[in-house]
Amino acid sequence: MEAFFEALGIFGAAVLVVIGAVAGWIAASLAGGSRVLYVVLGIVGALAAPFVLALLGITLAVGAGLLGILLVGVVGAVILLAIVRALRR
Repeated sequence: MEAFFEALGIFGAAVLVVIGAVAGWIAASLAGGSRVLYVVLGIVGALAAPFVLALLGITLAVGAGLLGILLVGVVGAVILLAIVRALRR
């Protein structure tokens, strides 16, 4: 897992923040929710997904490079946004 943190680095974390913010903004536009809430949730989801996967022993994001980090970040943001949206109904 230490290799994952080293491989992610500052650039990868910054990319995840941008991906999460964009995912949250798009979700807020489509769902009509609070834009700030959705952007924050998107960022949290994008940042959390690679760490959760690393804790589970799945190191896809490390082996796949930037594309893997982007994919995992988008999926994490979408999953967290969907969970919160379902709980708010």
